[in-house]
Amino acid sequence: MPTPRSAAATTAAIRSSAVGVTAGLIGWFVLVELVSGILQGYYVPLFSDIVVKLGIHDSDVNWFEASQLLLSALVVPVLAKLGDMYGHKKILLIAAILTAGATWWLVFATSFWSFLIAWALQGFYVVWLPLEIALIFERGRRQSRGVSTTRRAAGLLVVGLQAGAIIGALAAGRIFTATSGDLTTTLMVPAIAVTLIALVIWFGVPESTPEPGRSLDTWGFVILAWGLLLITGGLAWMRMIGEMSLGAGAWVWVIALVIAGLAVFVGFVFYELRQKDPAIDIRVLRRPEMWPVQATAFLVGISLLGAQGPLSTYAGTDRSLGYGLGLDATERSNIIGVYLVSLIVGAVVFAITSRRLSPRIVLIVAATLVGVGYALFLPFHLELWQVLLNLCIAGLGCGALVGALPAAAAAAAPTGQTGIASALTNTTKTIGGTFSSAVFGVVLAAGAGAVASQTAASLGGYLTVWAICAAGGFLAAVLLLFVPKVAFADAPPA
Repeated sequence: MPTPRSAAATTAAIRSSAVGVTAGLIGWFVLVELVSGILQGYYVPLFSDIVVKLGIHDSDVNWFEASQLLLSALVVPVLAKLGDMYGHKKILLIAAILTAGATWWLVFATSFWSFLIAWALQGFYVVWLPLEIALIFERGRRQSRGVSTTRRAAGLLVVGLQAGAIIGALAAGRIFTATSGDLTTTLMVPAIAVTLIALVIWFGVPESTPEPGRSLDTWGFVILAWGLLLITGGLAWMRMIGEMSLGAGAWVWVIALVIAGLAVFVGFVFYELRQKDPAIDIRVLRRPEMWPVQATAFLVGISLLGAQGPLSTYAGTDRSLGYGLGLDATERSNIIGVYLVSLIVGAVVFAITSRRLSPRIVLIVAATLVGVGYALFLPFHLELWQVLLNLCIAGLGCGALVGALPAAAAAAAPTGQTGIASALTNTTKTIGGTFSSAVFGVVLAAGAGAVASQTAASLGGYLTVWAICAAGGFLAAVLLLFVPKVAFADAPPA
C-alpha cells in the first residue's frame, strides 16, 4: 500500500505530465489561431486591388462579409456537434482542409461569383476556436482541472488570434509591394499558411474521446438553419434600406422575414424539447450558468462586430462638420491597430487574473469595461486621444470576453456537449454583430444629408451607435449577476 508521501509524489507526477501535454496542445492551437488571425487581417488592405481584379464596385465587397458570416452561423453548430459525436480533432482537421481549399480557390478566382463562393467557404475557419476549446477542456477534465486550464488557454488563443490579425494586416501590403503588385502571388501566402496549419493539426493534435451513443438531429439543424436564414435575411434587407434609402414599403419585407424567423425559432424550441439527442439542448441553455453566457455573447457581438464600420467612418469624417477626426486611411488603420492591441492585453489580463479571481467576477468586470468604454464616447469624442482612450477601455473588456465566453460555455456544458456549447457563443455573437450592423446602417443613413456633407452621417447617429454599444455592455454585466457564484469552477478531484 503506498505511503502518503509516495501517493502525493505520484499525484504530482501525473499532474506534471498532464500540464506538459496540455501546454504542448495549447502551443499548437496558438499557431492555429495565429493563422486564423492572418486570414481575418490579411485581405482587408487588398480589397481595393481585389475590386479592380474582379471588375466590381467597392460596395460589392460587403457581400463577402455577409456571405461568410451567414455560412459560419449555419455550419458552426453542425460541425461542433459532429466534433462531440466523432472526435473534435477529426472535425477540426476537416474544417482546416476545407478552409485551405477555399483559400487556394481565392488565389485563382477571376470572377465575382467565384470569389464570393470561395470567400464564403473560407468561413469554415470560424469553427476552429470552439473545437480547440473543447479539446483543451476534455483533456483537462480528466485531471479535474478542465475549467481552469481552459480559461488560461482561451486567453492565450485570443492573443494568437489578434496577433495574427495584426501580422496579416501589416504583411499584406508589404508582400503586395514586394511582388510588384502581383495579386495572385500575394494571395498565395495565406493559402500556404492554412495548408501548413492543416498538417500541424494532423500530426500534432491528439484526438478527444467522443461520447458513445450520440446521433445527429438532422431536422433540428434544418429548422435552425431556416430560422437563421430568415432572421439574417431580414437584417440584411434592413441594412439595404438604410444604404439605398428605399421607401416605407420595403420595411414590410423586413418585418415579415424577422417575424417568420422568430416563429421558426419558437417551433425549433418545441421540437428540440421532444428530441432524445437534440441539435441544441434547450434544457442546458436554460441553466443559470449558461443562458447569461450566451446572452453576453450576443451583446458583445454588437460592439465587437457591429461598431467597427461606424468607428472607421467617424474617424474619417471631416472635422469641419464640428465632429469627426478627419484622418486618412493610414491613420485610421493605426486606430484599429491600437484597438487590436487592447484586445490582446485584455485577453492576457484575463488569462492571468482568472487564476486568482472568480471567473464570474472577471466576466462582469469585462462586460462593465465594454459599457464604460463606449459610454465615454458620448461626452468625449472630439479629440484623437479621447477616442483612443475610450477604445482601449472597451478593448480590454472585449478581449477578456472573447477568451472567456467559449471557456465559460464549455464549463457549463455537460459531458459530450462542450463543442456545441462553445460554438453557440460564436453563433450568438455573429447574430448580435449582424443585428447591430443592420441597425447601425439604418441609424447612420437616416442622418446622412442632414449635415453640410451629403455623405457624412450626423453626430446624432454616431451618438446612438455608441449608446447602443454601451447599453449592451452594461446589460451583459447585469445578466452575468444571475450566474451562480460557484459556476465555472473545477470539479472536485475524485
